[in-house]
Amino acid sequence: MSKASKANLPRFLVGIDLGTTNCVLSYTAHPDTESDVLPVAGDPPAALEMLLIPQLTQPGSVEEKSQLPSFLYQAHESELTEEDTRLPWGASASSLTGGIARFLGAKTPIRLVSSAKSWLCHADVDCREPILPLGSPDDVARISPYEATRRYLDYLKAAWNHRFPESPLEQQDVVITVPASFDPAARDLTVDAARETGLEKLTLLEEPQAAVYHWLHACGNDWRKQVGPGDIILVVDVGGGTTDLSLVAVTDTEGNLELNRIAVGDHILLGGDNMDLALAYRLKAKLAADGKDLQPWQIQAMVHHCRDAKEALLNDPNLQAVPIVVPSRGSKLLGNTLRTELTHSEVQETLVDGFFPQTPVDEHPRALIRRALTQLSLPFAQDPAISRHLAAFLSRQVNAANEVLGREERGFIKPTAVLFNGGVLKANMLADRLMTIINGWLSEASAEPAKQLTGIDLDLAVARGAAYYNAVRRGKGVRIRGGIASAYYVGIESAMPAIPGMEAPLEALCVAPFGMEEGTHAAVSQQELGLVVGEPVRFKFFGSKSRRLDTSGTLLDYWDPEELEALPEIQATLTDEARKPGTVVPVTLEARVSELGTLCLEAVARDGQKRWQVEFDVRN
Repeated sequence: MSKASKANLPRFLVGIDLGTTNCVLSYTAHPDTESDVLPVAGDPPAALEMLLIPQLTQPGSVEEKSQLPSFLYQAHESELTEEDTRLPWGASASSLTGGIARFLGAKTPIRLVSSAKSWLCHADVDCREPILPLGSPDDVARISPYEATRRYLDYLKAAWNHRFPESPLEQQDVVITVPASFDPAARDLTVDAARETGLEKLTLLEEPQAAVYHWLHACGNDWRKQVGPGDIILVVDVGGGTTDLSLVAVTDTEGNLELNRIAVGDHILLGGDNMDLALAYRLKAKLAADGKDLQPWQIQAMVHHCRDAKEALLNDPNLQAVPIVVPSRGSKLLGNTLRTELTHSEVQETLVDGFFPQTPVDEHPRALIRRALTQLSLPFAQDPAISRHLAAFLSRQVNAANEVLGREERGFIKPTAVLFNGGVLKANMLADRLMTIINGWLSEASAEPAKQLTGIDLDLAVARGAAYYNAVRRGKGVRIRGGIASAYYVGIESAMPAIPGMEAPLEALCVAPFGMEEGTHAAVSQQELGLVVGEPVRFKFFGSKSRRLDTSGTLLDYWDPEELEALPEIQATLTDEARKPGTVVPVTLEARVSELGTLCLEAVARDGQKRWQVEFDVRN
């Protein structure tokens, strides 16, 4: 490649983990450019570096850390001085990001924005509306989950550009990770936030795949010694806000080992946040036994203290207890009396037995009867047992490997290897319990025990894997074959005479099959359909993670309720000035998956002169 061509290339390949609890950025040299910072990327890349992110940890104190806590603090205008909030690049604002937000938010939780990422996949709210911090008083400025995501990216961009002023982040190739279970709308919101930040050279990657990519990079060529043809790798990612599950099959193609992502789980809002809340309520009960009652705002503050205490106790087996001081508002009755401690045994009992109970593989999450009225909140999993959610996933995906590996399973799909990711599973007691549960299920089924794949940093693996994948896309390593993680269908109204009190039956037409690759398009069907133009219409979409053999154009007139998940309807008016409103136009359908993994359905008029486009933004 000529020097002129090289000069136009990005200098770095970047991976960004937009985590529920922490954001992380990793990078490597672009394989076709020379870098004075890193060795030129090879096969695999010679180095995956972490960006040390300058951030305020306390007022006026800046430290460099590899993780940026995913918190925003909406400070009162008189709370801090400009010097208290000054960063190396000179910025200061009332909305504080990172370590200082977590520090101040533990004292005043009503001003703390957290879990913005989890809100992006909430179908019942407009994620562009200012709703966070949830339940805060009127004098606290609110922002949207979308805006919070954009601010995290903007902060990472500022930190990068401070470190590499000659190579701004906007000019680099960037991969941003998202949960495998993110719906198309949540992906679109992430992309929009990144582009508003100025990141145009952008690709999305599923977080469990990123963890596998980091494992591949860490192992080098030795990964082939750890897994072989016929192996199924179960990826369990338990982070701050979600539990993400994926299956990757190992196949042999003409003597070369290949990796195929064959299944992903549902979007399960169950993770470290739930554990912190469980610990807080355990301490609340302990204080109540001593006659000390807590107000709701004090419980919120205790949750943040429990997060820090939990991490300390799980990371240091010699630490037996951490003192907890509950903040008060100056009451003489409560002053200096709300003190307790969180012990190692309390953490073990609450987290191990509460979230990882030893249950049989046929025991699945329990659905509770909900009250008619509820406060607006995140749709947390009703059953806190991660083991039951994992059992349901393995049972539901029993046929996931049939096509790829050519064998049938009974009861549940049986992994041969397990890769853990996420900060929660850094704790040996939790990882060991989960391996015991999985191998117990395998033993009951007379299958060989699964081996645990190790060698990755569970906090940094996703960002590092994203940076490595950025190089893999250029032929510098082993690629995981995946495509979209669900099959998608559009509802087709059946033609039938009107019947009083009854809607026409709905059929489901597959427009994008499971595994459809990014950057591809497909004709859905040559059968002509009627498209209503010029007046408001409703589009009904469905998704399925279990119907793996349907192809584009497969028409379903019946399905079991658990096979297809109804997505919120899209309301639209498809305009055509040349036709009267309400005209039914004969069309065929085409679907395409962008390089970012987002979906688009196109209706093409019979003469090919007019196209109508429906984006899979399932919230509008």
